[in-house]
Amino acid sequence: MELNNGIGILGIFNQEIQLGAIAKIAFLPRIFKSVLNIHSTMLYEGVLRKMQTENGSPIQYFLVFENDFINMNQALDKEVQIDFIKFQCLNCGQDRPIYRQGFCKTCFYETPTAGDWIMKPELSTAHLDKEDRDLEFEKKMQLQPHIVYLANSSNVKVGVTRKSQVPTRWIDQGAHEAIEIVEVPNRYLAGITEVALKDHVSDKTSWQKMLKNDIEDLDLTEWRSKLKPYIPEEVSQYFIENDKETHLEFPVLQYPEKVKSLNLDKTPTYKGVLKGIKGQYLIFEDNTVFNVRGSEGYYVGITIN
Repeated sequence: MELNNGIGILGIFNQEIQLGAIAKIAFLPRIFKSVLNIHSTMLYEGVLRKMQTENGSPIQYFLVFENDFINMNQALDKEVQIDFIKFQCLNCGQDRPIYRQGFCKTCFYETPTAGDWIMKPELSTAHLDKEDRDLEFEKKMQLQPHIVYLANSSNVKVGVTRKSQVPTRWIDQGAHEAIEIVEVPNRYLAGITEVALKDHVSDKTSWQKMLKNDIEDLDLTEWRSKLKPYIPEEVSQYFIENDKETHLEFPVLQYPEKVKSLNLDKTPTYKGVLKGIKGQYLIFEDNTVFNVRGSEGYYVGITIN
């Protein structure tokens, strides 16, 4: 089993953990605790980070804490209680209010892992040897293969991700189908391609429609062909001609009819029966949905009955 241990926006700082023979032995007590004994009351505690995933039928979801992890698929149809305990900034580790992307306000404006180029790839400058906040880090993240893709979670949208994050990025967005358009050698080229295509296709997802499964299957291959003429000239050589659609299956027993978003600032304790997981959301029987990624940096207690 392979997990991508990620911190922060877009999974941009993911490190891969390969649970080989040695790691399996080291994790064995927690595997028994998280998977085999989940039928009894189990208590967990730690800072929230985006759920890690393993593609399959269905996708497997894991909440990873410092000294433990939970296979959330095993918690389906069980009562889950979430208790907000404190903040823990993903950069400095201090108990300070989370400002954005799991960081306190100071760290958000200082850490290289929250630079503007993360949300806006077209602002990447590492290929010019120009620093934003930390050139060494930016070269590592920006100067690697990137994919511009089409994904369908509520509608067709264009997006950018590192090649190493396919299909993780699509899973995080709750897309049930996706296709690659171009593969480029750096983040800047991916960014200018996305900007060019945004004039002809959306770059936003309706998370409410995605969670209610208000979707339709579309021919992404046809969409890709329609968009090809709008790809910037300097990127046209990287167009992918023969890639097929990827289809994704999420572990959902019941979709909400109406969506009620759980905010731990307003509701520090919540209890409900888990009915599904899609994107980075937990879906509960009473139509409550909880955005795990949107709550990064919140230190919580989780009880599963």
